[in-house]
Amino acid sequence: AFVALVAPAIAMGNTVIAIPSECSPLAVTDLYQVFETSDVPSGVVNIVTGGRDQVVPTLAAHNDVDAIWHFGPVADGAAVEAASAGNLKQTWVWHGEPLDWYRCDHGQTLRHATQVKNIWVPYGA
Repeated sequence: AFVALVAPAIAMGNTVIAIPSECSPLAVTDLYQVFETSDVPSGVVNIVTGGRDQVVPTLAAHNDVDAIWHFGPVADGAAVEAASAGNLKQTWVWHGEPLDWYRCDHGQTLRHATQVKNIWVPYGA
């Protein structure tokens, strides 16, 4: 799940602050060694370990974090969206429906990792 969420964000040119699962954080901290020895530039993947109750509200309210994906408990999703509203942060919150990452319509992480902006410049008479 960690790779399925972090890799699309990195592939689209984003930096990532990720909180590993509290039930199995050691696999993610071992993966961090792979990131350090690979060609991924430093600072692209930032793994923050700690209690989800302390880290998530801080990241949701932080002004330098542009978007937040929350795949924790469903009850915490509303709190994440409320904390993110103060600085108009984009959110993608899991609402409890089962996700099948192998189906094309469920693995939409690339859509949530990008933001398309069009600029229309009028010209002529």
